[in-house]
Amino acid sequence: METHISCLFPEILAIIFSYLEVKDKGRVAQVCAAWRDASYHKSVWRGVEAKLHLRRANPSLFPSLQTRGIKKVQILSLRRSLSYVIQGMPQIESLNLCGCFNLTDNGLGHAFVQDIPSLRVLNLSLCKQITDSSLGRIAQYLKNLEVLELGGCSNITNTGLLLIAWGLHGLKSLNLRSCRHVSDVGIGHLSGMTRSAAEGCLSLEKLTLQDCQKLTDLSLKHVSKGLNKLRVLNLSFCGGISDAGMIHLSNMAHLCSLNLRSCDNISDTGVMHLAMGSLKLSGLDVSFCDKIGDQSLAYIAQGLYRLKSLSLCSCHVSDDGINRMVRQMHELRTLNIGQCVRITDKGLELIADHLTQLTGIDLYGCTKITKRGLERITQLPCLKVLNLGLWQMTE
Repeated sequence: METHISCLFPEILAIIFSYLEVKDKGRVAQVCAAWRDASYHKSVWRGVEAKLHLRRANPSLFPSLQTRGIKKVQILSLRRSLSYVIQGMPQIESLNLCGCFNLTDNGLGHAFVQDIPSLRVLNLSLCKQITDSSLGRIAQYLKNLEVLELGGCSNITNTGLLLIAWGLHGLKSLNLRSCRHVSDVGIGHLSGMTRSAAEGCLSLEKLTLQDCQKLTDLSLKHVSKGLNKLRVLNLSFCGGISDAGMIHLSNMAHLCSLNLRSCDNISDTGVMHLAMGSLKLSGLDVSFCDKIGDQSLAYIAQGLYRLKSLSLCSCHVSDDGINRMVRQMHELRTLNIGQCVRITDKGLELIADHLTQLTGIDLYGCTKITKRGLERITQLPCLKVLNLGLWQMTE
């Protein structure tokens, strides 16, 4: 006797539907009443983020989301009041407003008028009209916030960071990319250096300070003293930090990933400071630091040999530097040496002989390698990703 899919219990259908893409989950709900009921089971929509264009009133929208247990929302375009969303989803856990250019302090102020204890993630990236005033509202009413994205919010100042440090003690991830007014003073607030005014965000595990041009080594001193739980630190394009700042970072016990991409004042000396400390980094990016050379690779081999990912794109490294590094880097999985134009087949042969656990390598723009070196690299047993890009075979 054959069993048709229509005979399956709703619980079994719900399990099947949970594996579908989001758009297909919606389609199966339109097949019949039984499938609709099964597709509305909360397990089908667990973890799904609803992507919405808020243009006109839709009375059934939020009741439908709540029935399916959806608690994550991304607003693709905002032509209605943000309070419409907050009132419609009182148990919201994640709100993504990235790129909602028309969102203002006034609009956010009308939405956040009481505690929203369920909200854990708020993304305001590229909401360029948002100022410190909004951060005051957030600090007052979103006490349980764990992730706050403010990348590109160029009107945020140190005052806003003081408000965050005052109200968001449970914050674990903060993105301040291109917040051009933020300086050492603001990082001091986050790090608990002004306890009389604010406790600080001492639970931070991830901090993105990319392109914050006013930061100096003093910020790194604040971070090393106050943010002891920090695991990921992005300082890319921070031209104001130098080798001396690496001394402060060198003993951060929990730091796993450090991004120094395009930090023009970082040299071999800075890498030496990092290697001489007690860091247990698994990821390091010093790409486009044009003062990084072969000596840095020797330091890395001595003190940062636990690295799983290393990016050296456009650095002044050669086959000699590769030779000084490869024998100690047994855990390395990803190596990015794109545009390192001094690397030749000899360097690739050293990599192939010693970095046998590599799963990915970037050789974009390495113009001195030939087919011979490339053949050696492709024999790596675990290799899954090989980026050649501008590679030109040299006879």
